[in-house]
Amino acid sequence: MSNQVFLLPDLGEGLTEADIAEWRVRVGDTITIDQVVVEVETAKAAVEVPIPFEGTVISLHGDEGSTLQVGTPLITVSGTPAAHEQYREEERAGSGNVLIGYGTSEDTRRRRRRVAANREVTQVDKASATRVISPVVRNLARQNDLDLSRLPGSGPGGVINRADVERALATTPEGDTGDEQRIPIKGLRKVVADKLSTSRREIPDATTWVDVDATDLLAARRAINTALPEDDKVSLMALLARLALAALACYPELNSTVDTDRGEIVRYGHVHLGIAAQTPRGLVVPVIERADSLTTVDLARQLRDTTALAREGTLPPSRLTGGTFTLNNYGVFGVDGSTPIINHPEAAILGVGRIVDKPWVVDGQLAVRKVAQVSLSFDHRVCDGGVAGGFLRAFADYIENPITVLGRL
Repeated sequence: MSNQVFLLPDLGEGLTEADIAEWRVRVGDTITIDQVVVEVETAKAAVEVPIPFEGTVISLHGDEGSTLQVGTPLITVSGTPAAHEQYREEERAGSGNVLIGYGTSEDTRRRRRRVAANREVTQVDKASATRVISPVVRNLARQNDLDLSRLPGSGPGGVINRADVERALATTPEGDTGDEQRIPIKGLRKVVADKLSTSRREIPDATTWVDVDATDLLAARRAINTALPEDDKVSLMALLARLALAALACYPELNSTVDTDRGEIVRYGHVHLGIAAQTPRGLVVPVIERADSLTTVDLARQLRDTTALAREGTLPPSRLTGGTFTLNNYGVFGVDGSTPIINHPEAAILGVGRIVDKPWVVDGQLAVRKVAQVSLSFDHRVCDGGVAGGFLRAFADYIENPITVLGRL
């Protein structure tokens, strides 16, 4: 028998650390190859980590809620040298990343399915008992002496998520003005903060905006969906994305980035469309690759599936990077306008505010129309105001006369 220290593996996508969300084993437990021993929460997703050898758990290197660096000890296991050597041979042979699993036998696959099934039952029991799914949320509440039983949940079925806890911590009780709450900037919030700071620091951005009449766009959506089966219905966001892609085809300068090391503007041949989405873990930007090559129905389907996975926190980290242009629908927050920060290292971000009834002049007559404000923040190194204004005007014209562009797509 010998002890083997399993290190926190490389999580990919440049991630260097992770928070321990929940240990799935305890000291003294007997574990098998490919058994999930811990769930960690990275800046981009929750990740289950299987272990590549079997044995008895000797020690766990970190409490739930603590942060570990990639390559530092995660768990120590006592087992037979043969089991550890099997892992080393597979590792040298390049059998796969630890997050995917090392075992390849049918027995291993059955074990993995059995562990997953047991885990699902356990998670359902926990959620129903405490209305909290994430151990990180429970740990945050415990650290701040917050009683979760008195906290309303905004998640599905009343589940309490991190945003609910942070909102409660940010609210000072009446008559208790002397206290303060300190919330660590870590995980997703840290990555968002770093990325936005980098964007502001490196990109000389400017913003332009315009009000648009979206009445005909809403009518076009109703007409399109009348002819489509239920599973193929097109959302308003999908139509806005389609019109943005059409405008980008006319102004490809905005689908680019600046390579500061080489002093070059890199213009992309396809649009990998980022969609800003608010989730229980915070703001994320899932990416739809080659969105410009999709039909409107396919774009709507991918948009629906991608945002759903993002809100569930089940998107792999690779789906949260690689965007070339971002669309942000801040109208869902009930606001008219915004000056969105560019999603570094992209060159532009397009924002759409809420659609509301407003007085509007149509053919010289005052009428009530569905009006929204759209805005574009752009990297002034990539283009000047003429290109940015031309793009935004094209996008606005497409919204006001959608048939002229949708008929060609």
